[in-house]
Amino acid sequence: MPKSIRFKLFLTLLLTTLLVVAGMYAFMRWSLDRGFAEFLEKRQQEHLSTLLENLENYYTADPGWERLTGNKRQWLNLLAESREHRRHFPLEWLQQAIREPADVWPPELHGPAAERRFLPLELRVMLLRADKTVIFGRRDRLKQLTLHPILHQQQVVGYLGVLPGKPLNQPIELQFIERQGRSFVWIALGMVLLSAVLASVLAYALGRPLKRIAGAAKTLAAGNYDIRLPVESADELGQLARDFNEMAAALGQAEQARRRWIADISHELRTPIAVLRGELEALQDGIRPLTREAVDALYGDMMRLNRLTDDLYQLSLSDQGALSYRKSAVDPVTILRADMDVLAPEFAAKGIAVKLADRRESPFSLHADPDRLSQLFRNLLTNSLNYTDTGGWLDVTAAREADALVVEFADSAPGVPEAAMPRLFDRFYRVDSSRSRHHGGAGLGLAICSNIVKAHRGEISASASAAGGLRIRIELPVNV
Repeated sequence: MPKSIRFKLFLTLLLTTLLVVAGMYAFMRWSLDRGFAEFLEKRQQEHLSTLLENLENYYTADPGWERLTGNKRQWLNLLAESREHRRHFPLEWLQQAIREPADVWPPELHGPAAERRFLPLELRVMLLRADKTVIFGRRDRLKQLTLHPILHQQQVVGYLGVLPGKPLNQPIELQFIERQGRSFVWIALGMVLLSAVLASVLAYALGRPLKRIAGAAKTLAAGNYDIRLPVESADELGQLARDFNEMAAALGQAEQARRRWIADISHELRTPIAVLRGELEALQDGIRPLTREAVDALYGDMMRLNRLTDDLYQLSLSDQGALSYRKSAVDPVTILRADMDVLAPEFAAKGIAVKLADRRESPFSLHADPDRLSQLFRNLLTNSLNYTDTGGWLDVTAAREADALVVEFADSAPGVPEAAMPRLFDRFYRVDSSRSRHHGGAGLGLAICSNIVKAHRGEISASASAAGGLRIRIELPVNV
């Protein structure tokens, strides 16, 4: 069974907290044990220093250790006075421990290993004369001693030997360590429980928007493009919700454009096909005689249908970016002049005057596809040829403005209503009052022009000309 994102988030946060708490517990316990051991070691060193000082002071009153030799009570008094340890190691206990060390020591001190490792300082010290003969202590341990000289008037008068071993933890100290250890355990458990609660809350808070986004994605995949997500934060999840909403809106617009595209294609194809069907049925029924004029009419309808399918194919390629562009350094005005020369007879036959004004200070090149530029210019020239009234004119100007080539096509009446200007480059759009279907266009030429200009990183726009017609302005970046 797959785990939900909330469970994974909860488990991740909880495990992370467990690792942090376990690491902190181990570090704090290690730090406490180490610090406590250093504290005991330092206290033992202080005790040792005090004992050496007491022995030095005692030697002033008893030169040669004569009165101390064999006097265990005096020796024990010196040991007991060297530190505030009477309540932990009373004099009677020390006396009995020295006489019977294996029988009366606490349980943790039993055994040879324990004797060497955990004896208190009072039971691990030996007193030696300056010649290292033993006053108090066991002679078989001389090789294990660490000797500390006892000085009197800058001379060594004896040695205090210390057997190797760690300081003994006293009952109060052991209780303190145990209490701290238990406290650490309870604190760690409390932190784990608290982290579990916080992880559950965070997992729910982070998982809820993700679950909502997943549900919205399923709805979007089912074709409901009206779905939107609430934007509740300014973080990455909020940005994801905004991006999702933008994607849903874009998909909705694309779906509407696709449906409109299909409807427009169906409408444009249905009209010439219906005309052809009507004329053919008239010929079959004998209503219309099969003459050359009838065949020419059928051929003209077929050619309009052929132009429409070619335009549709070209537009679909330009929409997908599949038009092949072989760009090189070219002079666009030279291409424009050649296209105008090709169409000059048609303009003359319709009585439309065409004029090209090259206002560039010097020729320059564009990084462009010459074939696509020719297609662009011919579409615009044909558009003016088809929609400009007989006896009108077309002015074409080319100039350089900043780092762009600006080419303008301005023709005479009829014009285009101001409200229709923004839609002139939409596919299948025609201004019915002046540029209707009887001119032979399907409303795709300007859409193809727009795609070609965008493929060259340029801009194209439409506005009214001074002579009451249409002005098309093209801006293409210059490749100097």
